[in-house]
Parts: sequence; structure tokens; C-alpha cells
Amino acid sequence: MLRSMYSGISGMKNFQTKLDVIGNNIANVNTFGFKKGRVTFKDTMNQTISGASAAQDNRGGKNPLQVGLGSTLATIDTVHTQSSLQTTGRSLDLAISGDGYFIVKQGEAQFYTRAGNFYLDDNGTLVNGDGYKVQAFKVDGTGKSTGQFGDVAVNVNAILPAIVTSKINFSSNLAKNATPNSTFTQQIEVVDNTGTANRVDVHFAKVGDDTWNVYVNKPATVADGSFDPTPTAVLRFAANGDLDRVLQANVAGTYVEVDPNTTNIVIGSKTISNVNLDFSKLTQVDGTTSALVNPGGNTEGTLESFNIGSSGEINGVYSNGLVTTLGQLALAKFSNSSGLTKAGGNLFQESINSGTANINVAGEGRGSIAAGTLEMSNVDLSEEFTEMISAQRGFQANTRIITTSDEILQELVNLKR
Repeated sequence: MLRSMYSGISGMKNFQTKLDVIGNNIANVNTFGFKKGRVTFKDTMNQTISGASAAQDNRGGKNPLQVGLGSTLATIDTVHTQSSLQTTGRSLDLAISGDGYFIVKQGEAQFYTRAGNFYLDDNGTLVNGDGYKVQAFKVDGTGKSTGQFGDVAVNVNAILPAIVTSKINFSSNLAKNATPNSTFTQQIEVVDNTGTANRVDVHFAKVGDDTWNVYVNKPATVADGSFDPTPTAVLRFAANGDLDRVLQANVAGTYVEVDPNTTNIVIGSKTISNVNLDFSKLTQVDGTTSALVNPGGNTEGTLESFNIGSSGEINGVYSNGLVTTLGQLALAKFSNSSGLTKAGGNLFQESINSGTANINVAGEGRGSIAAGTLEMSNVDLSEEFTEMISAQRGFQANTRIITTSDEILQELVNLKR
């Protein structure tokens, strides 16, 4: 039987597979996060009629004589190139600009995806369209990552409890060239033991070349207009402008050096006890007085909204004005992303040739997260149609090999009539 007939059959099978892959690409041209496939071929084994021979004294070398026996599939690649991002304006639509994959779990099974159209279920858990739970790094009370990741939940009914003011930070500058006996006042808000916010005044009074009195929620002057002799604290500065000492009255009424400085803030009939006053970041240099007073504590607040930042941090915005981090989305990276196995539903699974998932947050060797956008399919229709025409003509050419071989066989049969 003619070898060319089987070569033609192998070519037809290969081009049929290529058309299958092209058809799947075109079918997913509008699938978010889809990565196109690509087929490559290689020649199959060759039948050697005559081997090569080396050059002799009287005769040159001879090349081998081989007849190819068709083609076969070399690879069916998944092309993980970045595609363009489409703006949706929906806060839970996320796209990765750069390398990395979102992580979702169903039970103990872990999957990876570039499709970031996520939703909240009835428990407030962030999930994809099939209910697989999106994984994020958990954070501690300060908003820093704990290094552990798991399901992330956004409780839309969350209440942030009130925190009593326990510390007041003072920073920036008190003008060294300020007029003697001048005052500077700033109003701050502190939270008492009942969780109520109270506005109090903080007065800074220059009483010497390098000395300032501080009055927290008490008048800086007495009835005759002079400075109150019992300030909350007395600040002494060194010649270079750094804070030298903090003085505070003891039970005997004598001012002594204290570190840290604590006081009780009296607000009407209520008292906030043992409030730490941190003056360490205050300076006294020429210029303008721009002392900043930043009190801790907060009133009770309810979650009003949340957003997702470029590093994947999920920020909750509360009615009391505070913003807290609820979690930080985890991204996976692979040494060989083309080795991932497609699992359907826009999902990939780790394989023995993809490498182990290297999991971290966005920006740590990974792309950034763009909220309100989705990554489009990386299928290029013009390229796919061109490849489809090429595959169609290749298939037709291989059918001609078979028909031509058939005609030759027919001639052989007709040799004897």
C-alpha cells in the first residue's frame, strides 16, 4: 500500500484537531479571562532506505535516503498572554494587570483563574459565579497580613465598637520665633467611656524662650488674663529644637519630669482617665506654628461600603469615618503557567509540570489588581480566521494526497484486464 495515503490520513487528523482548537477559541472570544489554545505539528518517524556513508579516499560521502511517514501533534499550548481590560464600573469585578492568578476553593480542591467576576453570597463570602470561595490573606487588628489565607467574608451588617481615647499624639512644630506669651489653639475630638465623641480644645502657650505650656480642655488663662499656673504639661526644648523634657505637676504641686506623660481629661461630669500624651514628635524651630494633635479612639460605626485596592486589600468604610482592612486577596504564580491544566469554568489546576503555586499578595512579583474591570479573552479573531483558512486548505491538500494515491492504486489494479 502507498505510504503517501497514510501520510495524508495523518495530516487530515492533525488539521482536524487544529480546527477543533480554533473553534474553541472562537467560541470563547467573549469569555472573560479565557486563554486561547495553539496547535503545533511535528513530523513522525522516517523510513530509512539507505543510511549515510562517510567519505572514502576515492569517493565522497553519501547522505541518508529517508521517506517521511506523515505528521503528528507536537503540542496543544495554552497561551497565557495578557489581554486588554474592560471597564465595568462594578466594584466586585477584578482584573489582574500583569502576572498572577486569583485563587478559589471548593472544599479542599484549589483552583486558579484570571476571570475576576466575583460576588457575595448570603453569608457575605466572596465567591465566583460557580460559588467557589475566593482566597485572601487574613489581617490582624492593625490591618497587617498574618501570612495565612482562607475564605474572605464581608459582613455588610458589621459594627465597629467604640474605643475610648487612650492616647493623644502631638507632632509638627512650635515656632521658636513666636511672640512671647502668644497662644496657639487646636480643637480635637476625644471619645469618653460611654463611646460619645466630645470636642475639646488644646492650647499651646509660649511662656519662655524654649518653654511652652500645654492645656488640654482647660482655659490657658485665668481671670486676670495671665496664664493658668496649672497647665496639663510643660514642654522644654533644647537649643537644636528637639524636645528636651516634659514636666507635669505631681501631687505636691511641684513640676517634675515625666515620661510618658499621662493625664485625666475632664469633660463636664465625665472623666477620661490615664490618657497618654505623646509629645516626642514635636519640635521648636523658626517658622510657623503648625502643631498637629491626633487623638486615638473612635465612636461606634457601621459598615457603609467597601472597596478593593490595587494590592488586593479589601477596605471597609464605616459610618464613623474609619477605614479598616478586612483582608488582602491572594495571588498565585507558577514557574510554568503553560503547564496548568484547564478544569473548565475559566479555572486552571496545578499539574506536575506547572510547578507549585507561589502564593503572595499583588505587587510582590505579581501584577496589580484593577477593581471595576475584567480581563477580556486573548483570542484575536483575525488571527483565528487566518489560521482556520490555513487549516482548511491544509486539510484539503491532504485529501488530494489520498485521492491521488487512490487513482494510482486504481491504475495498478487495471494493469491486468
